[in-house]
Amino acid sequence: MSKVLLVEDNEMNRDMLSRRLERKGFQVVFAQDGGAAVDQALSEQPALILMDMSLPVMDGWEATRRIKANPDTQAIPIIALTAHAMAGDKEKALEAGCEDYDTKPVDFPRLLDKIESLIRAR
Repeated sequence: MSKVLLVEDNEMNRDMLSRRLERKGFQVVFAQDGGAAVDQALSEQPALILMDMSLPVMDGWEATRRIKANPDTQAIPIIALTAHAMAGDKEKALEAGCEDYDTKPVDFPRLLDKIESLIRAR
């Protein structure tokens, strides 16, 4: 069973996405802000991180940069999730260190394909 770190400050989004991931056999751990995401990436060593980009305390861009800067967590693939699908957001996510990018509301089958392919590639 692969462990996924879900970094999401919106309780409704967190609940909906975690239930769907658990039904697909993933173990889900949570962080509600970027600072907690950096700590959880290190302590939990998930197979993959789903990173909301609009977070309190530390945003997803900075949390991603910190996770990718640490040798103990840099190999963990990160998928950026954002409701603000503006031109350049995907490039910004990839520059921060994300392996992929998806928009909210989440298209779960598409997101699941991305998750499974990144975990397999690792």
